[in-house]
Amino acid sequence: MSEPSTILVVEDNEAHAELIRRSLESQPVATRIEHVVDGDLALDYLYRRGAYADPESSPQPQVILLDLRMPKTDGLEVLKQLRTANGLVHIPVVILTTSKADRDVAMAYEHHASSYLVKPADFDEFTNLIGTVACYWLAWNYYPWS
Repeated sequence: MSEPSTILVVEDNEAHAELIRRSLESQPVATRIEHVVDGDLALDYLYRRGAYADPESSPQPQVILLDLRMPKTDGLEVLKQLRTANGLVHIPVVILTTSKADRDVAMAYEHHASSYLVKPADFDEFTNLIGTVACYWLAWNYYPWS
């Protein structure tokens, strides 16, 4: 049996984070879910700083679900930093946000987001979206290192 894939969920809204967690846990893909509540903690996790220094307890994610509007460092700044960081640039970053603003979409893709998804308000649609994301990035997509 292979190790579960790790998804880093960067989400400050606890209700959204819980819905994402439950949706991921209901999928047939073996997934380890790591959750942080702001961009600073996301960068600490990814750069293995502070509480996240141990790679055993904070493994590198196969995909990042990144909200845009967060306290401290926002999602776009996290994305910018990841896309210039050796060892992290290859990780798919899926923007998962409530914003449909053209500027947000354009900026995310300008900084090489892998995907931009708007959170549906409907519970079933949200659950289906997360399930599809998990299957696509963790089961169906091929990586050069897999």
